[in-house]
Amino acid sequence: MSAGATVVAVVTFLIVWQYKNQLGQLGLVVAATQVIAGAGALVGVCHQVLQFVSSWRRSRAPLPAPTSTEITTAKDVLAGLVTQQWRDETALRSLCDPAPMPLAWRSTERRELADRSEIIADGTVAFSGLDVHIEAMVRNFRALRCRRLVILGGPGTGKTTLAVQLVLELLRTREPDEPVPVLLSAARWDDRAHPRLQDWLAASLAMDYPALHAAELGTDIPETLVARGEILPVVDGLDELPDHARADLLAALNRSMCGNDQLILTCRTEQFAESVEEIGDVLTAAAVIEPQPMGPEVAADYLQACLPPVPHPAWPTVIEALRTGAAPALAEVTSTSLGLWLVRATYIAPRVDPSPLLRYAHGSATELQDHLCDQLIPALVSARTPADGPPQPFRPRHAWTPEQVGRWLTYVCRQLTVSEDDTRDMAWWHLAGRMPNRRVRIWCGVGMGVVTGLVFFMLTKGMEQVGVVAGLLTASVVILMTDSWFTETPGHAELQLRGRLAELARVVMTALIIILVVASLGFLMGWLFGKQSIDAAWSSARNTGLAGVGFVIALNLIYWVEHPTVTATARSPRSTWRADRTLTVIRMISGLLVGLMAGFIAKEAKLPTTVAIVGGLLLGLLFGLVVGRHHAWLAYNLTVPRLAAKGSLPMRAMDFLDDAHRLGLLRTEGPYYQFRHIELQQHLTRELQEKGADKAFEPVPPW
Repeated sequence: MSAGATVVAVVTFLIVWQYKNQLGQLGLVVAATQVIAGAGALVGVCHQVLQFVSSWRRSRAPLPAPTSTEITTAKDVLAGLVTQQWRDETALRSLCDPAPMPLAWRSTERRELADRSEIIADGTVAFSGLDVHIEAMVRNFRALRCRRLVILGGPGTGKTTLAVQLVLELLRTREPDEPVPVLLSAARWDDRAHPRLQDWLAASLAMDYPALHAAELGTDIPETLVARGEILPVVDGLDELPDHARADLLAALNRSMCGNDQLILTCRTEQFAESVEEIGDVLTAAAVIEPQPMGPEVAADYLQACLPPVPHPAWPTVIEALRTGAAPALAEVTSTSLGLWLVRATYIAPRVDPSPLLRYAHGSATELQDHLCDQLIPALVSARTPADGPPQPFRPRHAWTPEQVGRWLTYVCRQLTVSEDDTRDMAWWHLAGRMPNRRVRIWCGVGMGVVTGLVFFMLTKGMEQVGVVAGLLTASVVILMTDSWFTETPGHAELQLRGRLAELARVVMTALIIILVVASLGFLMGWLFGKQSIDAAWSSARNTGLAGVGFVIALNLIYWVEHPTVTATARSPRSTWRADRTLTVIRMISGLLVGLMAGFIAKEAKLPTTVAIVGGLLLGLLFGLVVGRHHAWLAYNLTVPRLAAKGSLPMRAMDFLDDAHRLGLLRTEGPYYQFRHIELQQHLTRELQEKGADKAFEPVPPW
């Protein structure tokens, strides 16, 4: 810094000495002050650049490896987080109350789907399919040579239920040297971005469990836990991927695993068989199990255990009919975990008369399941009333009627039905992309143009044409620039410096170059047009330099901060919604700051102070709104009022979707909402088709 101060002093002396005869006493002081300020700013910026470079070099130095104590502590922390996460989920879905569903699983009889038995286990693979409790299932899993398991079955057979139960039991009985089971959805794995299972697993741990980044746990804990085999990945829903992606993922699993690497995988039977045939290989050394249909007596015992001490008088008749085989449709429906849960959710939890079950019990199982789906929404809404006090994870926060919930979920189902890309995932930013936007863009442009025009009209008395021009320009910019908003994905503001110092240093160097070039041009133009006046030259350099700073802040730094939200690692729909909203606020504040700077520059150019400042703020706000690549939150807010006017969704659409998740009707997968049970989605789709109700949800024409 002493060298920098010396340079400033020398430069100041030379410049002042050169122009001492032209400036006079007052000009001499002004010139000296400007030169010192400019040189000091340059030295300060260069000092910051050097600090960034030094920090970047230090960040590239090798970090100390975590100790054994830190790894053990990190495993305990992760085990606690996973336990809490899936205990909440089991409470939401009533999976273990009063006891886990009595599902029976056995080794598959389709030998083409499993590896050779001598590779899977020493002796006989011990999945017999008898009435085995979850404790015995875990013992059987631990007896496998490599502890790899594939859970197959049809829709609604309880694959995910078993995976959750295995995770909780493995955590409850985990020994210190055993890995921590972590359940992840296969839909989140992009094998192009993460070719190896370990890479994806480490990235998912870092995103889903931020507590692992605590300083006391050491550095790079997620990567270390995965590299040392301290994580047992439980990959759920392989069947939810497209055909080619499913086969690629299965092949990637085989490439990634070696030695005693452990794994649990769930998939529908037919989709798994297709993938095995496509790649010509099974999952190496993995036991493969399928569900055994639940017998009527087992289902009857479970339902009876769920009844209150004094049940409705009709329940003994229903239980006896199920137990003796006098209710064939009811026996078929309750042979799966989904059917058993539907009966419990629609008739036991709300404590209503179960007599309709006997009426449908002699018909077809499809009719009975449709009846249960009809009753599901009213039953859940009435059983889970909004919490009066602090928010509770399994009760909605707002009051909705069953009719409203049914209509709005039907609209969601309609949007998934007409989707060409994905019939399972619904994202909040998809709402804007599936509605015409020309009319709303025109109205927004006209509205902002009128406001801007009126402000300038009132501020520039005697120059009313300025207001007209400003209004027309504003309207044109809004109409043209907002077209892409409705198809953009959400983004977030990435303010972390770690690992990005080199990128930031490049941004700062680019900013310096732009500022110096613009200021030099301003100095030259001021010198030429100011009749070789040093005052005019320095004033022009200062103003143009400030303009360059504004340009850098508005573009370079905003684009450096703005990052797309990666759907494969997003934590929840609400988190992506809030992140894009925060990014929008940051851009607006940056735009206002740039507009304020522009206003001061305009004031220096002899414009009226009020016109300069207010006009600069208005134009800066507009600039902050349109700059950037992610405007999903703005497009959402321009779309939801139109959907609410049609009755398709409420004004508080995100609140409703969150409450539907708390009710157990929807589930979240990263940033997406999905129907928790595909059977409910299919039921609503059939109702749309039968009643012709889909026409009520067709988008309005753009004009």
